[in-house]
Formats: sequence, C-alpha cells, structure tokens
Amino acid sequence: MATGDTKLSICSDALIMLGASPLSSFSEGSDAAQICDRLYDDIKSTLTVMYPWGFSQKKTQLARLSDAPASEWEHAYALPADNIGSGVVALFTSSAAGSRPVADGWEIYERNVLTNFTEVHVDYQANVSEGVMPSYFVQLLKYWMAWHIAETVTDQISKAQYYQLQACGNPSENMRGGMFRVCCQIDGGAKPPQTIEDFDLISTRLS
Repeated sequence: MATGDTKLSICSDALIMLGASPLSSFSEGSDAAQICDRLYDDIKSTLTVMYPWGFSQKKTQLARLSDAPASEWEHAYALPADNIGSGVVALFTSSAAGSRPVADGWEIYERNVLTNFTEVHVDYQANVSEGVMPSYFVQLLKYWMAWHIAETVTDQISKAQYYQLQACGNPSENMRGGMFRVCCQIDGGAKPPQTIEDFDLISTRLS
C-alpha cells in the first residue's frame, strides 16, 4: 500500500512534476490549490471506475427497501453509499461458499438494484481512501492529475500533452496505453484467471 499518501501529497507531487511549487494546504489561497481541490475528487473517481482494480472492490449484502418498486420487479435494494460507477461488478443471491454470480434477473435503476430475488449480495467498486491505494495506482493518479491541471497551472499545452501520453498512451490506444496499461497488468496479475463455465456451446462440444 502507498502508506502516507493523501489527496494533498498526490496533488503536490503532480504540481512538482509540472515545475510548480507543492501545496501547504488546500486553503492556502493559491490558484493551484483551488484548481487541485476542485478537480482531484472527480479525477480520482473517474480513474477508479475505468478498470476493476482489485484494491477498490468490496463485498456486502444489500439492504432491501421497504417500498416495492413501481415496475415489473418485486424488490428494490439500495446500492452502498460508497459505490462508484454505474452498477456492480457481480451480484449473488447467497453468501454461501461456492456461490456463483447471477448474470440476469436484475437491473440497476436510480442507484438501486431491482430484482425478484429475496437476498442480494454484491461485489462493487468503492471510493477508497488514498491509504488503500497501491503505489502503482498512486503514480498513475499523479500522471492523471498533472495531465488535467497542466495547461491551467503552466499555460503550456505541451505539458498537458506530455503527461496525457505518459498516463494513457497515444489516442489510438483508446486511453488504455502508457502507465494505465502497466497498472492494469500489475493489478491483473494478482487476480485468478477467468474461465467460462456452464456455457451451452462448450457443453455441446464436450458431450
């Protein structure tokens, strides 16, 4: 983990990378402090949901809402308050060992899971603190911050273009190159390989 990293230290390092002075606090009154304070949280959340980072995922059982949804579904379950993104990574109908995720029979609507299931557990991406972020993601976040604040802080679009290239590669890579690709490879290396199970075509070929 990136022990000691904070919103302030990450923004300060991004400014240093641009040749500017680090921040003493977000209330110091400088333009750089105001820019970083306004942009950082949205940039961090956006970067987090661009890939299913292992460090940002949590598991929980959802609480069923007392009012039934006015739709074809019988039950509504509130998504966790710290959930970010547009939905969940996986949904289960039990917390028992060996439970498999359910791909259909539910939908996300207005920050709720609508379904007929009487029990819902989810894996989801959360807005985690900087102390939970691994060092490779913190470095990526610094590049991302430097890219987005460069032109405003330095009045040099060339610096914004340079850090965009470092952060996510060339435009042809669809924002999946540069340091972003390296971080995905590091993060993915800690996850078990994904296999396809119980698929009709596979069952037919093996029968």
